[in-house]
Amino acid sequence: MGSFDYDIGVIGGGAAGLTVASGAAQLGARTLLVEKEPALGGDCLHFGCVPSKTLIRSAHVYHDMKNAAVYGLPQVDLPPVDFRRVADRVRAVVDRIQVHDSVERFCGLGVKVCFGEARFKDEHAIDLDGRSLSARSWVIATGSSPIVPPIDGLDQTAYLTNREIFYMDRLPASMIVLGGGPIGIEMAQAFARFGTAVTVIDMAPQILGKEDRDMADAVMDVLQAEGVAFFLNSAVVSVREAGRRKIVGIKDTEGQIQELEAEALLVAIGRTANVDGLGLDGIGVEYTRDGINVDARMRTSRKHIYAAGDINGGYQFTHAAGYEGGIVVSNAVFRLPRKADYTHLPWCTYTDPELASIGMNEKTARLAGIDYTVWSEPFGSNDRSLAEGQPRGQVKMLLDAKEKPLGVQILGPHAGELLNEWVAIFNGRVKLSTLAAAVHPYPTIGEINKRVAGNFFAPKIFSEKIKKGLKLFFNLKGRACEVEQAKCLQDCSMEE
Repeated sequence: MGSFDYDIGVIGGGAAGLTVASGAAQLGARTLLVEKEPALGGDCLHFGCVPSKTLIRSAHVYHDMKNAAVYGLPQVDLPPVDFRRVADRVRAVVDRIQVHDSVERFCGLGVKVCFGEARFKDEHAIDLDGRSLSARSWVIATGSSPIVPPIDGLDQTAYLTNREIFYMDRLPASMIVLGGGPIGIEMAQAFARFGTAVTVIDMAPQILGKEDRDMADAVMDVLQAEGVAFFLNSAVVSVREAGRRKIVGIKDTEGQIQELEAEALLVAIGRTANVDGLGLDGIGVEYTRDGINVDARMRTSRKHIYAAGDINGGYQFTHAAGYEGGIVVSNAVFRLPRKADYTHLPWCTYTDPELASIGMNEKTARLAGIDYTVWSEPFGSNDRSLAEGQPRGQVKMLLDAKEKPLGVQILGPHAGELLNEWVAIFNGRVKLSTLAAAVHPYPTIGEINKRVAGNFFAPKIFSEKIKKGLKLFFNLKGRACEVEQAKCLQDCSMEE
């Protein structure tokens, strides 16, 4: 074995790369971290999760202020949103979190951090701005970028992606969003709440295509009620600029073409892996248009080179990237053959109400040919949800033929937080009966998890068979009141 500058080298300072770098260094591995952007943190910190959730929170507060009368408060005549102040708040939150992803912190852990464009010279060495740096093992964690579709005229039109939308100088009066996925839908609602007239265009027949149709449609109903317009089953055929307006031509399934216009255009139709410029062809690392090919241990076709996070074309979530980074540390540093298992991977779309999922939904269960039953509980039956003025949505629990949970979907207030209980249940293999019997504080929204589990057991516990058995053994006398009897007594009371 040759002599290398580092035990492990990491290309990319996002969630996956930072996980690997910090873990490897703290375990005693001589670690190199290379990042092409001027700061660590990756897309999530600077252009994704953090700024989007910060923006969404500001939009939520403004929305509540505009709807103060719903809560029995005086209606407020609000001034328009000054988006520069919103953007300043976004920057402030990012800067505060940046401290945790600083060069100083990682240097303190023992990581050598370098900035620049890395390109593989051979399977163990990279060229970094003219310097040659080698490592026994490498991790590629360069993430992904927004897809820019080959639409006629788009390359000659000014448009926004997730890299620009959080830091604009002013709020656009109108916006067209290309794409009905999580990014497009979250931004559509947020900007509509700020006062922008928003239109969403998507080729699919539903928004949030990975979700069950009923849940996705419920989210769309909320957005439509808040003023967002939708053109589904529609292909974008052209884009052009006319002064300060963007003109978007769309074609429906019947071939009819119409033009829509707006001040701003957000492109949010998906992500593409950042493989260009790495020199992967020269070292035999296999990849496709979706990303670098990896096995369950995150190894590429070169077994000492790993790929984690968006770059491998899998689940494009920060928590998935962090998880995969942990898989890499186990394999590359501990030399343990640990494999990734996404069976219980959770995710959440941060609309209001939120839509969170873990395990299988009806769509994936049907595709897998699995027999299942659905048990649900509406938020409209949860006392705290009613008190909070958030009765929309439901919890859906899927059980297999053996009555074991396959997955849970939650559409409702704080769905992402509510899902954490199910994360523990699925990963801890907790019995459904344990959840149903557990005491939850009242009144909390979290009680809904107990209720949906209880809904499964109620028909068994309160069955006619059980009632007959108890009557036989304990001489129970049965019902003390009937609906018709109660109605009769009420009518008699009214006559008197």
